[in-house]
Amino acid sequence: MKNLDCKEIRELQFRLGNNDEYALKELFDHYNDRLFHLAYAIIHSRELAEEIVEDVFIQVWNKKLKISALENLTWYLYVVTKNISCNYLRKYNRIKHIDLNELTLPYFTVDASPEDLMVSNETLQKINKVINDLPPKCRIIFKLVKEDGLKYREVGVLLNLTTKTIENQMGIALKKLHASVSHSLFIREK
Repeated sequence: MKNLDCKEIRELQFRLGNNDEYALKELFDHYNDRLFHLAYAIIHSRELAEEIVEDVFIQVWNKKLKISALENLTWYLYVVTKNISCNYLRKYNRIKHIDLNELTLPYFTVDASPEDLMVSNETLQKINKVINDLPPKCRIIFKLVKEDGLKYREVGVLLNLTTKTIENQMGIALKKLHASVSHSLFIREK
């Protein structure tokens, strides 16, 4: 997955509006894994999740002029992915409501940047374990906020939860992370 900054994403959106197919490919490469994980968490099928992500980018191409003017493309892509996934469930499985605790989530890994290399491998492993041990709803909220950079309000709308619920779930996740990291640091200092 290629990491793009906000300026690069805006440039690709602009190029997309000018029928640049390569811009679509770059956006696909950047967002594919993230959108796949959300679709997979909802529908529990690898093949269908891949198909849903492809459908998302077909929509992006078909609405390229609208996309080129969007302020928050990431948010838009998550909403479209969720909607297509939920529509699939409603159409084929007759499910009316998605329980966030039923989501199947990928194993979470914190990647170390050069600045993060100062943190020991053991501490990173503990952080990853704490994140992966979070309840599914708490973990997906944590991922959307911390990994994907969505705002609490955006995550609330995406998951049909109140902002207060998002705040509470983030509080739970951060308390558990803090306890794990503090415990690791405390033991090392002794």
